[in-house]
Amino acid sequence: MASLLEKVNTLISANLHALVDRALKANSIAVVDEYIRRAEDNLEALEDAAATVGGEAKTLRRKHEEYEEKVKELDQQIDFLLKGGKEDLALAAQSRLNTFQELAEQYKAQATQQAAEFQKLLDSRLKLEAKIAEIKQEREKLVAMLELAKSKELTHKVVSGVAGVTSEEAGIGNMQESIQRRLDKATAQGEVDAGRLEQQMDDLLEKDKLARQLAERKQRLGLG
Repeated sequence: MASLLEKVNTLISANLHALVDRALKANSIAVVDEYIRRAEDNLEALEDAAATVGGEAKTLRRKHEEYEEKVKELDQQIDFLLKGGKEDLALAAQSRLNTFQELAEQYKAQATQQAAEFQKLLDSRLKLEAKIAEIKQEREKLVAMLELAKSKELTHKVVSGVAGVTSEEAGIGNMQESIQRRLDKATAQGEVDAGRLEQQMDDLLEKDKLARQLAERKQRLGLG
């Protein structure tokens, strides 16, 4: 009984803030779940012990009441025997009365003690239930905090991936840049070629025009 109450008191006096801090550092609610499991196991043992002690207290109280009733009956019988002049029987009855009084007192003391133990167990049960309810509330908050932390970490990774450039990404980027430069050069070269072709066409057309002019002149001069 004492060891059970010691365990329960240890659980009741546990520092929840420290427990939550440990869970956050470990990035896991396992430490909190372990506390809840232990607390609920001890709560079950506490309830069983309370039922046992409470039952014993009721039994002892009933025994005390039974012997108190017997003492009253014997007390009346002794008076009746003395009035009837039966002192020997009255003496024997007085001896029994004394024994019953002692037993009644013993049962009363034991019942009082067990009742006190029963109350301690009930008080501890209420405190442990309150502690479990409190840590379960903290657990819900902790789960939300851990989920938020994971979300922020994921966002950080995504942002870092966008903002930062890995060596592989850098290689791809360099390749793309090289290809783009080649395309730019090819485009420029095409423009140059187009300009050259246009010039050649202009030259050809100019020569053809000059040739026609010369042919016409020869025809007028009769030099054909």
